[in-house]
Order: sequence, then structure tokens, then C-alpha cells
Amino acid sequence: MNHGKSIRMFLVDGTPGGIITAEIINWTGHVISAPRSRLADVLKRAEASRPGLYVLVGDNPADSDSRQAYIGESEVVGERLAQHNKPESTGGKDFWDRMFIFTSKDANLTKGHLRYVESKLISIASHAGRLSVANVKGKQNEYGVLPEADMADMHYLIEQLQIVLPALGLDLLRAVPAQAATTQPSEQDSSVQSPVFSITTRQGISATAQEIDGEFIVRKGSLARGQWENEKWVNYKKLHQSLQEAKKLVPTDNGMLVFSEDCPFNSPSAAAAIVLARNANGRIEWKLKDSGQSYTDWQDAQLVDM
Repeated sequence: MNHGKSIRMFLVDGTPGGIITAEIINWTGHVISAPRSRLADVLKRAEASRPGLYVLVGDNPADSDSRQAYIGESEVVGERLAQHNKPESTGGKDFWDRMFIFTSKDANLTKGHLRYVESKLISIASHAGRLSVANVKGKQNEYGVLPEADMADMHYLIEQLQIVLPALGLDLLRAVPAQAATTQPSEQDSSVQSPVFSITTRQGISATAQEIDGEFIVRKGSLARGQWENEKWVNYKKLHQSLQEAKKLVPTDNGMLVFSEDCPFNSPSAAAAIVLARNANGRIEWKLKDSGQSYTDWQDAQLVDM
């Protein structure tokens, strides 16, 4: 059962695009989100002189339609950020436009802690596949062995970051939820998880999906059409192609495409468009596996039951 959490967010400039601080009540961690253009102001803050972790986010130089992230740590996080702000030719990083910084309000974070958490975050982000991770693969190795109590504390820290960062608009560490064991959600999970929906066609398309935590997730093993039907709707066509390039949609012997892993989408229509390889109203196309009720009718029924 999920319990509620209180996150205190403060807009330092009074604007949502400026410097934002965030912390979970009764947690010693402190997170800052800020645009690169405000780095000078960030470096003036007390947090910049502390040990910490950071994430740099920006457009992926290799793919303008995707975002890239770099994860790092430093015993003086501000000094490392200043280095990354230099041109790439002098050892900096050009791609990033926003930074996320984690520090602790106490003095208990050691270099060993930072390197351990950095390694874990790189691994989690790489497996989540939400953004391209710019770190070299060798950095995914764990550094050293922490005492048992310290390791437990660092895993708790990571769990809190997995809550705070999405609230700040960064889904880097947000894993795709595992498939539920039953087609109907339990009472305690009914607010965040839908029943299983499906799309089937005479042409052999057969896909299943669930809406979980605000995302519409097409499940691994679902079959999608192999060729895009219409040259219109270029955005979805590009997504269809990029999923193939990422090996999330792989060809089958019969000309179809199969989802090699669970894939999250922002809406039922986006998911339906990729499955059907054409523009589609997902609210109508997706139907409950058991009853055949459409997504939109199922959603309307939830309002009637209130």
C-alpha cells in the first residue's frame, strides 16, 4: 500500500522556470533544480560548498528528439558544476541546460557514500531508459563496500530521490512499473493502477496495456504493426522509428513488431498510434480484456461510482 508524502517545494525566484528547492518532510536531503543560466546564483548558495550529487540534463547531441543526462558527484559540488560549465574543448560539457543537485543538511555524506550512490543512480537510470545516460559504462561499477548500516541509509536516500526528482519534472530514475499479478487492481492500488486493456485486429496485432501512476504502459510481448500506414502524423511516426532504433520494438518473422520490454507512453492515444502504426484515438481503441469496454467508457464509469 502506498502512503502519502509531503514534499516542500520553494520557488526561489517566484517563477517555475527558475531555481527551485525541494525536500521531503523529516528527511535530511535537499534538492535544487535550476537552469544552467542561473549557475552563478546557485554557486552563491551554501549547498554549493557541500558534498553532493548532481544530474545535468539537456538535448541529446546524437538525437535532437531525445534528452540526455549526466550523473556525477563531488565533495564540493559547486566546484564540479563550474568545471562542467566550461566549453567541451577545455573539459566541460556543452549539452546541458538544467541541473539537479542533491546535498544533505547534515555532514554525514562521505566520499564513499557519494561514489556508491552515483554508481547506483547510473545503473538505475540506464535500466529505466527514460533518458540517454552520458556516463561512460565503466562508471556503473560499484565503488568499494559500505558498512551494512551505511548501505541501508544510501538505499533510503536513493528511494527519496526517486520521489523528489519526478516531482521536479525529471523522470530519469523512474522505473517502469512491473506487471500486476492480477488483471484487477486491489483496493489499496485502485487509485493508481488500471485494469488490463488490449488492442487486437484481424491483421494479427495483439497488445496489452495498463495505466499506472499516470502513464499508459504497453506490456512486453505486445505485437504492433510493422509499417507506418500514413505519412501524416510525423511525430508518432518518428516515435515509432525511434522505438525500433532503441530495440524496444523488434521485427518478427511475420512482418510485425514486438515490444521487447514494457514501454510507457504519455497517453492511451500515443500508445495506440504506435501499436497500430497510424493516428488513433486510444480512448476508443483500447478495450478491457474481459468485458470489451473501451477506455473512455471505463473511465466514465469510475466517475459514476464516486
